[in-house]
Parts: sequence; C-alpha cells; structure tokens
Amino acid sequence: MRLDKFLCKSTELTRIAATQCIELGEVSVNDNVITEARFQVHENNCVVWQGERLVARRSRYIMLHKPVDTLSSNVDGDYPSLFRCIDVDRADDLHIVGRLDADTSGLVLLTDDGRWSFEIIRPEKQCPKTYRVTLRDPISDDVAAKFLVGVQLQNEAQLTAPAELTRVTEKEVLLTITEGKYHQVKRMFAAVGNRVNGLHREQIGSLQLDVELAQWRYLTADEVAKFL
Repeated sequence: MRLDKFLCKSTELTRIAATQCIELGEVSVNDNVITEARFQVHENNCVVWQGERLVARRSRYIMLHKPVDTLSSNVDGDYPSLFRCIDVDRADDLHIVGRLDADTSGLVLLTDDGRWSFEIIRPEKQCPKTYRVTLRDPISDDVAAKFLVGVQLQNEAQLTAPAELTRVTEKEVLLTITEGKYHQVKRMFAAVGNRVNGLHREQIGSLQLDVELAQWRYLTADEVAKFL
C-alpha cells in the first residue's frame, strides 16, 4: 500500500499529517529515508517512524445495506453520505468497493484494504454482481437472449459482456453482470426500449446481502477469502 496510508493504519496520524512526516524525511523503509507519500510498501518491509518500527492494524471488511438517497462518497453532497450508516473508528480510512448511484439501494462493501478491493473491481476478475430491477414496462420475452449475447450501449464501441437475466414478474427481474460500466444496468434496459424504475444490488460474487436496510456488519474471514 502507499506509505502515507501505511502510516495512517499503524499510527493515529491523519493522512495530511502522515504526508507531512514523510516529506520531512522522518520515515524510513528498510533503512532508506523515503520522502514520497505514494511510495509502495509491502508486508515484509521495515517501516520506522520516530525510532519505532510500525505495524499496520488489521484490515477491516464491511457489508452495508445502502438506502436510496444516500451517496457512495465519504462526504455529504446533495444527499447524505452512506458513511452516516456506520459507526466505526477511523471511518475515513475506509473506501467503497463498487459504488452505487444515489437512487440505488443494496449491497455495498467497504474496506481499508486496497489490494482486496482491487481484486473485486479489476475487469479481469469478472466478479459477478446481481441486481433486482424494477421496470417501467413488462419485460419482453427476447430480452434475456439479447443480454446473453450482449447489447450495444449508447456511446460504447463494444457490446456488453454476456449477462444473465431471470424473470421474477412481468416488471421485475434479476440481472447478473460482470462489468461495471457507467450506469450500466439502466443503459442496458434503455438499449432494449425499457426503463429502470428501481434498482437494488443483492449479491457480489457469492456474497449475498443479509443485513437490514441501513445496517452493517463485518465480513467473516471465509467471506473475505472468497474474493482473493
């Protein structure tokens, strides 16, 4: 991870204070003074500050049931940040793994482990995400076949990757995608002449949402390991 983040995870320094310490030459890595906050450190590196070797705190992995009208952001904006739903120390150290739009509810993951989150969101991983979609119009019989082949999104050169659609009712479906294009689910249904009226993420990989609205919990070690 970045050296400034490592300092934050092993001390009580804020990110700004950690950066200042690094730029002032107060931090060494493997006996070499490092003055760049972005310098990458690894688990077996010896990081020393103020004469003491630093040891990072254990990473945290959180499942949150995001309500609608909340932002996938660390700060409030037009709507409150989803971070208002959690009550943990040093919440600013956490980042969101796979953001949801303000009008979308459901499963959000938060962590302070950048390597773990990268394993989930990197395109090569093709991590499946399942959404419950409420539609304006009844679903056409041919949409599942179209999504399985891929559809052309506006301003996109390539078809979407194969996606699996399961009909629940005439206006409600489950859709599983392996990409994370901008507003992808909404744009996919627009491409077949329909409109998304409600969107809720139920699952990421094999991890299913199992907490009540606006509630959260820590993931188990087994759940964390499934994404590695």
